[in-house]
Amino acid sequence: MPNKSSNKGHIPVRTCVVCRNRKDKQMMIRFEIVKGEFVIDFQKLMTGRGFYLCDDNACIAKLDKWMNKKKFKRGRDDFR
Repeated sequence: MPNKSSNKGHIPVRTCVVCRNRKDKQMMIRFEIVKGEFVIDFQKLMTGRGFYLCDDNACIAKLDKWMNKKKFKRGRDDFR
């Protein structure tokens, strides 16, 4: 009898901060804010605060607008 609490077959889903669409985590680009700078987390293993973006040219083009809307301030390790 299989364990019902098993995570076998689970596919993690993340939400794009720009378009708000939900996709498989492996299809997204993860960014992390390190010392006030955006860093792409290629391995998706960094432990700090991060966000996901679609691997889509439209969302990548709108990232600057999203950052201004969120009032991201350089020199801070978080964003609001």
